[in-house]
Amino acid sequence: MFRISRFIEELVAPTPAGPCRPPPGPVVVWNLIRRCNLACKHCYSLSADKDFAGELSTDEVFRVLADLRASGVPALILSGGEPLLRPDFFAIAARSKALGFYTALSTNGTLIDARMMEKIASIGFDYVGISLDGLRATHDRFRRKEGAFEKSLAALRLCRDAGLKVGVRFTLTQDNFADLPGLLGLVEDEGIDRFYLSHLNYAGRGNKHRQDDAHHRMTREAMTLLFETAWAYRQQGRRKEFTTGNNDADGVWLLHWVRRRFPARAAHIEEKLKEWGGNASGVAVANIDNLGNVHPDTMWWHHTLGNVRARPFGEIWQDVSDPLMAGLKRRPRPVKGRCARCAYLAICNGNTRVRAQQTSGNPWAEDPGCYLSEEEIS
Repeated sequence: MFRISRFIEELVAPTPAGPCRPPPGPVVVWNLIRRCNLACKHCYSLSADKDFAGELSTDEVFRVLADLRASGVPALILSGGEPLLRPDFFAIAARSKALGFYTALSTNGTLIDARMMEKIASIGFDYVGISLDGLRATHDRFRRKEGAFEKSLAALRLCRDAGLKVGVRFTLTQDNFADLPGLLGLVEDEGIDRFYLSHLNYAGRGNKHRQDDAHHRMTREAMTLLFETAWAYRQQGRRKEFTTGNNDADGVWLLHWVRRRFPARAAHIEEKLKEWGGNASGVAVANIDNLGNVHPDTMWWHHTLGNVRARPFGEIWQDVSDPLMAGLKRRPRPVKGRCARCAYLAICNGNTRVRAQQTSGNPWAEDPGCYLSEEEIS
């Protein structure tokens, strides 16, 4: 995740830069259930409104939770499918909080009514992320469900009014790019804490729809809009978090933006970006799917490292006998093409390897999602 707001703060109140250090354990995105009440265009888990066989039992989940705690995992993002469809979801969430994990809920929001909100509030989630793919017409088209937008918006309001930290999650494509300014306006008008922009990644239905990936020019415009918006909030002394994911070229594009807008701060921001270190798949981010399979991140469901039923998570995560995992943990990574000759490899860390693998068959090929020009990476 690229935390734009943190770097904007560095423009105003700089802090000392240090080396890029791996964390003691990864943030784990856990797809507890594959079932979902929607069938979104860009779903990486290819979920559907049906039960999937072989999912982990409650006891198995509890055992894995203890293992994750012992492995130094600091945070869990409980996801799906739609996690609220799992009958034991709140028992799992309560156990996660009791064990001391930072516990987040990732949901489409359509199942959250006043009664469900009482249960969510009782857990005390550290964060609730609710997906919006644009304004009403666009969102309902992406979600393939009329009325989905209104239900998700109502859920955002319920979480906000309950005092929970809540954010909008938005996946950028050329089909919803035009809705971005309006969605930022909605986040402002509704008093939402965070806005997260995810670049389309080539996995699940997102792979089938990769021809809809936002053109590079649109991506640049979207990111510049986020930078300027975050800066405007900071200038006004107002708190709002802006983050992105699935395209670590965002860090390099921010550096170019800083060089244009705040040249005196560019050298400092470059050092802070190196400290951040770019793509963290296989290092600081992990995924467990509904069957207990472990993946380098949520977009690598076609590549399994092991299963928590057979081996402890910590053992799986540290095992570099898998060539992909060995390469992901290397620094610098063994990337090819324009990624190898990029002057900013220490910032982006080779960007998102799954896009390279899906388009070329080679996980170390250049990332086709990089939207920077040859001049900008030289």
